[in-house]
Amino acid sequence: MIVVWGSVETSHENRDALLEVCLQHVRRSRMEPGCIEHGAYVDSENDDRIAFFERWESADALKAHFAVPESAAFVAQLRAMATAEPVMSIYTASEGM
Repeated sequence: MIVVWGSVETSHENRDALLEVCLQHVRRSRMEPGCIEHGAYVDSENDDRIAFFERWESADALKAHFAVPESAAFVAQLRAMATAEPVMSIYTASEGM
């Protein structure tokens, strides 16, 4: 399984618009093959920061997700409304102990 964690900070004026863009991306991504979980969350300590948590069945599924034209459009929108460079980390994981 592949786990993706990321975040983006924006201005208070852009937060609601950015959150809507993020939620549209999340809803579309959940329909893609190999998506186990995909969510966007407002940081409880900084409401101008949105975090992402995703789980994918495989690296190939995540690669296919990144190749979808809508994913590139989402990243462009994200960067246009961000006040700092977005952060993303990708991990290989397994369930259980």
